[in-house]
Amino acid sequence: MSTNSKEIPVLTGTAIPLGALKTKSSCGVGEFPDLVPFADFCKKAGLGLIQLLPVNDTGTESSPYSALSAFALHPIYISIEGLPEFDSVPDAKKALKDLHKKHDSQLRYNYRQLRSDKLKVLRLLFDSNVNSFVKDAESKNSEVSKWISENPWVTEYAVFMELKRQYKEASWKEWPEKYKRITKKQIEKRWLDEKLRENHLFYVWLQLRASQQFKDAAKKIADKGLLLKGDIPIMMNEDSADAWAHPEFFDDTMRAGSPPDGGTPEGQNWGFPVYRWDNLAKDGYSWWKNRLISASQYYKAYRIDHVLGFFRIWATPENESSAILGMTQPSDCISRQELHDIGFNDDRIRWLSQPHVPTRAIEDVNNNDYLGTHGYLHKLMDRIGNEELWLFKKEITGDKDIWNASDIPDSVKARLVQFWRDRTLVTVSEDVFVPLWLYRDSGPWKSLSDDERWRLNELISRKAAHQEYLWEQQARTLLGELTSATDMIACAEDLGANPESLPSVLGDLSILRLCVIRWCRDWDIPGKPYKAFESYPKHSVATASVHDS
Repeated sequence: MSTNSKEIPVLTGTAIPLGALKTKSSCGVGEFPDLVPFADFCKKAGLGLIQLLPVNDTGTESSPYSALSAFALHPIYISIEGLPEFDSVPDAKKALKDLHKKHDSQLRYNYRQLRSDKLKVLRLLFDSNVNSFVKDAESKNSEVSKWISENPWVTEYAVFMELKRQYKEASWKEWPEKYKRITKKQIEKRWLDEKLRENHLFYVWLQLRASQQFKDAAKKIADKGLLLKGDIPIMMNEDSADAWAHPEFFDDTMRAGSPPDGGTPEGQNWGFPVYRWDNLAKDGYSWWKNRLISASQYYKAYRIDHVLGFFRIWATPENESSAILGMTQPSDCISRQELHDIGFNDDRIRWLSQPHVPTRAIEDVNNNDYLGTHGYLHKLMDRIGNEELWLFKKEITGDKDIWNASDIPDSVKARLVQFWRDRTLVTVSEDVFVPLWLYRDSGPWKSLSDDERWRLNELISRKAAHQEYLWEQQARTLLGELTSATDMIACAEDLGANPESLPSVLGDLSILRLCVIRWCRDWDIPGKPYKAFESYPKHSVATASVHDS
């Protein structure tokens, strides 16, 4: 990390997943205590910073960016031998030895199997000490009860994880209806259920011990003079304790991602719900702030994943498999009246916003079978009068409806999906639209006259200019609120197609930028010259690690 700030020294560091730090004492994967010998190595090598990939619990998913909880640590990183209960359980040493024997020889660890096996041994230790732990949890002045009160998220997490265990790791969306949408009172009632007490406290015990081991390692790293840096993913998995317990903060009808570009012509649909920033604002952004406060127990700095998403997130309806028909949030949308005002009547608006499918185009991929093609089209589309032209039925709300249609050949589905995505305007609601991200490549756009293109493009350009202002205002509010919640050093991963205001916003808020030097150019100037770091706002520049680049 390099910067011209007087408060932060020039540092060279490394980014690494904790799981990669396996030692002879750890089992199958790197564990929290393994950070300490790695810190010794870094110090000898002249490195001053260690950036970890996220270490939150991801359940059966191996990606560290697909967390089950914004707060809970992953129990796979717990050192079993380092637990205070280890020596008191007669069978613990044999169980651990068997665990080492099964997993240590693997060149690549089997994530799901290791997680399952390790949780069994951890459960053995807990069950052997369950009475004393339950007693401590019920004692007002004990370490356990105090930790629970200081980490209130753990009750929701424990109830969620026990239900997940009960329903064999299935997503909460597949649980019985009474558990899908549950109130805070119902979660509290289930938490206090004596029949479930021990099972819930197992997850509390895991988190307490994981936190203790991580805190101990973090303190030793700090004592050695090294900076430990965390990684805070911007989005949450829809199958998470947070999305389940706090549906008011997540818009489950939309999915986050990124728009189409040269490398990803369909864009990226990450499958994560987007935030309801309005509801988070009403609550003082407490969920996000508590997330950062929790992380500050371990880290002195943190990487804000995909900081662009705090300016604007690319959101796509959940019934779409790609991200082509997405939109930015916030957006300055186009109203039907504004289109009328520039000379586009309702028929022209329909042409721009609803795919018109000619029969012949589908016949071409259906062995030129005219009658068979009509039969397939009637299932998903309505014919326009007697024309050989079709519109999708109103009940078709996304390309998933096309892919999931029965008794239609895949070749026909694929062609219909191409047409479904080919439009100039994306419909937000009946009278509200946004332009397709690559609207100039759409078929309807190419069919317009030069004058029509000029008028529509001018309207889209005006909207785009105002959106830059909306994005800047949102980012200043959100990042200002969140980064002031702790004294951790904030670093922004700002790789991608960024708003013009990004450098000034990050500079004004003293958020370091993670820049890949070869990408930092004046792209609109002939020769695309590199930007000098001196041209960036003060305190705003940090060169990216290999991981970020």
